[in-house]
Amino acid sequence: MKLNTLPTTTSKSKKRLGRGIGSGKGKTSGRGHKGQKSRSGVAIKSFEGGQMPLYRRLPKRGFKSIAKNDIATINLSKLQDIIKKKKILPSTKINLPNLQKSKLINSKYKKIKVLGSGDISDKFDVEVNFISKSAKEKIEKSGGKVTLIK
Repeated sequence: MKLNTLPTTTSKSKKRLGRGIGSGKGKTSGRGHKGQKSRSGVAIKSFEGGQMPLYRRLPKRGFKSIAKNDIATINLSKLQDIIKKKKILPSTKINLPNLQKSKLINSKYKKIKVLGSGDISDKFDVEVNFISKSAKEKIEKSGGKVTLIK
């Protein structure tokens, strides 16, 4: 058997859509009536022909806390710089309203947390919602007072 001896297979001509009722695919062109799928240029988003879509095959991961965004964090080193530059006096209580008034913390924050990075030399009192253990120890060691707000 050789290529030149193979019988030729005749292929049916492709059915032309929307060419009258007699063509067998006229009028609605096999799309049925109305609806999204009957319109041109429409692909149903993320539909994979009945196969489980990719976004549903992959595991759900992570969590975004809504409340996390409204907590401002500030380090002890930053507080020390603020006092050194005399933007806030060490005699005044360091709290969220005072820091917002002096434009050191954005006004969108509703709570404040002090972190223990850096060293402090001045004595000052803080009024905060949250504080790390190391920050609390350093402030109390320097003679300051920590007040927690609920």
